[in-house]
Amino acid sequence: METLSRYEELARAVSAIGAVKRGVARVLPAHCQGGAAAVLALVKHHGDMRMSRLAELMAVDMSVCSRHVTHTVEHGWIERLPDPDDKRSRILRLTTEGYAMLGELDRRVAEAFTRHLAEWSDEDVALLTTMLSRLRDAFGDCRAPHA
Repeated sequence: METLSRYEELARAVSAIGAVKRGVARVLPAHCQGGAAAVLALVKHHGDMRMSRLAELMAVDMSVCSRHVTHTVEHGWIERLPDPDDKRSRILRLTTEGYAMLGELDRRVAEAFTRHLAEWSDEDVALLTTMLSRLRDAFGDCRAPHA
């Protein structure tokens, strides 16, 4: 029973991370909120891709993904290029402006963490980073469709 209680406490703590995510969202520029920021980060991390792959990585419906991509295209952060393997599809690629926006997003988020964690030691921040990475890795790629 003690093990179950420990994991219930962990579940509550993980649920509370929503407050952290909302705090981070508040520091993003008004013209580049969460969905657009996710598009930019995922295309940077995974490279050029089709929108279907992006929707899968974001774990959202294609219509939701399309709205976010359209926003990033309108701001010049992402470009849609013809897919050489399928002329009906488009490949999404970060632009120079997209990389610049990612730099701005990274700067704002890092400043927010610096403010909110000012009293934390470097060791505590490193430990949290390590543990969050381990938690993510323990769940594997949860965004992949289930068979």
